[in-house]
Amino acid sequence: MLGVVETRSVSPVFVGRVDELGVLNNALARAAAGEPQALLLGGEAGVGKTRLIEEFATAACREGAVVALGGCVEIGADGLPFAPFSTALRALRRHLPDELAAAAAGQEEELARLLPELGDTSRGRHDEDGMARLFELTVRLLERVAADRPVVVLLEDLHWADASTRHLLAYLFRTLRSGRLLVVATYRADDIHRRHPLRPLLAELDRLRTVRRIELGRFSRAEVGRQIAGIIATEPDQTRVDEIFTRSDGNAFFVEELAVAANDGCRTGLTDSLRDLLLVRVESLPEGSQRVARIVAEGGSTVEYRLLAAVARLSEDDLIEALRAAVGANILLATPDGDGYRFRHSLVREAVGDDLLPGERSRLNRRYAEALEADPTLVPADERAARLASHWYHAHDAAKALPAVLDASVAARRRHAYSEQLRLLERAMELWDTAPDSVRAELRPVDYTEVYPPCGCDPATTPLRYLDLMAEAAVAGRFCGERERALKITKRALHLLEDEDDPLRAAWFWIQRSRLIEAVARGDGWKELATAQELVRGLPPSEVHADVLANVANWSMMHRPGPEALQAAERAVEYARMVGARDIELNARLTLGGLLVESGDIEAGLAEVHEVKERAGEIGAAYVVGRAHVNLPSHLEGIGRSQDAVRILEEGVQLARKLGLLDTEAWVWGNLAESLFSLGRWDEAGAAGFNSDRVGQSAKPRGFRTTLHAHLARARGDLPEAGRQLAAAREHFGTHDTVPQHALPLTTLAIGIAAAEGRLLDARAELDEALCTGFPPGTQRYAWPLLLAAATAEADARGLPVAEQGRPDVLERLRKAAKSLATNVPVWQAHEHWVRAELLRAEGRDTPDEWSEAVTAFEPLERPYDLARVRHRLAESLLASGGGEEERDRATELLRLARAVADHLAARPLADAVALLAQRARLTLARAPERSAPAPADPVEALGLTSRERDVLRLVAAGRTNRQIAEELFISPKTASVHVSNILGKLSVSGRGEAAALAHRMRLFPPHQAGARTAG
Repeated sequence: MLGVVETRSVSPVFVGRVDELGVLNNALARAAAGEPQALLLGGEAGVGKTRLIEEFATAACREGAVVALGGCVEIGADGLPFAPFSTALRALRRHLPDELAAAAAGQEEELARLLPELGDTSRGRHDEDGMARLFELTVRLLERVAADRPVVVLLEDLHWADASTRHLLAYLFRTLRSGRLLVVATYRADDIHRRHPLRPLLAELDRLRTVRRIELGRFSRAEVGRQIAGIIATEPDQTRVDEIFTRSDGNAFFVEELAVAANDGCRTGLTDSLRDLLLVRVESLPEGSQRVARIVAEGGSTVEYRLLAAVARLSEDDLIEALRAAVGANILLATPDGDGYRFRHSLVREAVGDDLLPGERSRLNRRYAEALEADPTLVPADERAARLASHWYHAHDAAKALPAVLDASVAARRRHAYSEQLRLLERAMELWDTAPDSVRAELRPVDYTEVYPPCGCDPATTPLRYLDLMAEAAVAGRFCGERERALKITKRALHLLEDEDDPLRAAWFWIQRSRLIEAVARGDGWKELATAQELVRGLPPSEVHADVLANVANWSMMHRPGPEALQAAERAVEYARMVGARDIELNARLTLGGLLVESGDIEAGLAEVHEVKERAGEIGAAYVVGRAHVNLPSHLEGIGRSQDAVRILEEGVQLARKLGLLDTEAWVWGNLAESLFSLGRWDEAGAAGFNSDRVGQSAKPRGFRTTLHAHLARARGDLPEAGRQLAAAREHFGTHDTVPQHALPLTTLAIGIAAAEGRLLDARAELDEALCTGFPPGTQRYAWPLLLAAATAEADARGLPVAEQGRPDVLERLRKAAKSLATNVPVWQAHEHWVRAELLRAEGRDTPDEWSEAVTAFEPLERPYDLARVRHRLAESLLASGGGEEERDRATELLRLARAVADHLAARPLADAVALLAQRARLTLARAPERSAPAPADPVEALGLTSRERDVLRLVAAGRTNRQIAEELFISPKTASVHVSNILGKLSVSGRGEAAALAHRMRLFPPHQAGARTAG
């Protein structure tokens, strides 16, 4: 093999680029300090991007950084999936073998999709999260490798990047969080026309504050002069500099070509087109070298020496002589690993390739394909299928191209390169009719189509059908996000099925359309699901049948929960078990468990979901595991068990991140924010919402988290921000797919915001729409807060002229709606008390008794904000009742507790309401300083508790409710509630849980006394 030959066409002096090099060096310094960096370097072809990168890489190595270079590989008009990342990871494996092995430990099977040396990719799961899972693992791998030393990843020629590479780069730039990592990606700016696939990616990355873009400009006249001086090793004639500068317009590569041409006495370059200049350089080579150059031009970005020898069909001596001349003329270069050849610049390769005749191009591609078929070891194993498919396709041989393209599609799928798989399958459909029947008869069975039935007999002996190909393409399109293309494929497939009696295949395509229609916001998907359900009605059990039923049950749980949804879930589980469809069974059981919870059979439903969660984890069903960590905490939150929900959600965050389930992680963070909000951990809830923003991309998770942001802003009194977040949430959810769990919280928000802004009639309009739609069974968790918001709005507006007209009808409708809602768990029983008290307040008929019941109901629930709000109302009612000092003292303690919570949460509206009420009642909420006294030996006495309060606190610490405390101490529940409120005030805590924790922490009661009964 030949080494790199020294030439005079490249200046040994690095010219200019001081500012750009400064930006790169600054980014490296920041990365070395632990702040990962991402840069885009753009410029026209030949402007000097590669030279700048090489100069920077050399300097970075001198500074102790590890540099990994990867370039996008072009074969014909195609790009190899993940080529730059695979090359860069190989470089890291060479430089840091132990570190990369440690960083990849436990995930070798997944990461082998990018770096096949790590393991086998023929196994593993394929789902819509597969690509995201691979991306997440890749980013975390790079972060871990760069944890202790600066690592520079250079990715060149993004304009040739395949779709999967573009998606991975976007994910990397969007989610890079840690490590001493600098990622620089280059692209040819003049190639990025309006329809170029890189254009939307650049626009997306421009919106990221963490990504900087460098645009490399042309040389000035002075810089051109210095470049020419370096090339010819002497000071150039200034007239010649002017001529070359004018002709090249400062493009570094053209300056080189023109300078060499002028120095060799060739004037052609100064008069003819620059393309002709490049061809003149090639045409000046011996005929054998020109022939080799043409072969290399059609072989792709780089051609291996052994492959070149097989295609050229020259003796080894003649081939080496031809290569020596081409390398000596600086037309070709040996690759850095010394194993192949490439053109010095892609502009030269493109000029030579464009000069090929059509028949000549086809013949060369055929030779490449025949060489690869004869000896597969001529190219790296992970590139062989894609390169063979490309060469046969461009050789215009359908008989050879169709099987090769299908093999390449399988290889792409195994790497989770679903975009490339879809492109190849579309190419196969294009070739289908032109391929001979004999070839089609020998094609493999369907590769991967979930539960699609490939044929009615043995798939190993039945030829692949065109419909099977369309099914694969539809799944690939869904997996890679190309939903519009997938929709077109399913539409064509269903049109073909109109003439066939094949209900299972038709039902399968309708299921795909349902998912796609919902994903692209064209509808809720029910029409398509109903069609599929009708097609399988009365048919024997099958995977398709079970899948249809599972999808119907899941859709119904979200849109129309009730007995029919429960029946569909039970049938889906039954059918899935009969046909051994494990994943469908687990998904259907997850839906069934949720529907049982919503129907009131809470413990049975939770047990079912817990069992599915554990089983899915054991067998590695990633999608089901992720869904369980979203649904189970949601069910727990829906019945008031927020602490239990938080524990599972914190586990779910780590699990979703490990599995690379992006949308799942976004949902988990959103659910965590919701439960933390309930528990009064609002700052943590805001942080969880931010994390959901960071990882989630789909519309519905975005809508959910903006709803949470709106709730937080509303509770803290930022009405403009709450309104903006509400509008954003409605935009994310859209109007095509109304789901109660999304629509009802938005209505609750809209009512609350409108009432706070004095727009009672708008609030009533929102309520009217919700009441006319009604509350489906199992939606009480969303309906009770909505009724509460409306009742509170009416109560707050009492006495205003605008509120009087229609008020009795509104209150009656609210009471009627409340009677229809379930109160089967304490949290909704508490809301029932609260709504009833607010409705009485709206009529001016509320008394302390109603509010005492609400306070008593909320005290054990660990919902400090809700408890503070009802305490405020109880204090207001006590003061309005005209009672004596005992009532005023109790109101004062209640307001102190409410204020403490409001201040802690920064709930300004509540804090203002408490302060205003105290001011009107002339109550002093700040405690008067007490005279110092010797510290009592009894710690309970030190807390200022009376003997009766000591007994009550002991029972609170033992987990007793107010009713149980009253029974044990022979007092009324109301008196017990008063004692509990006083204790919470004296201890400066916001709830019973905190009081119990304080008692345990201070060891106030010996274990043998904690739960003992006390007489008297």
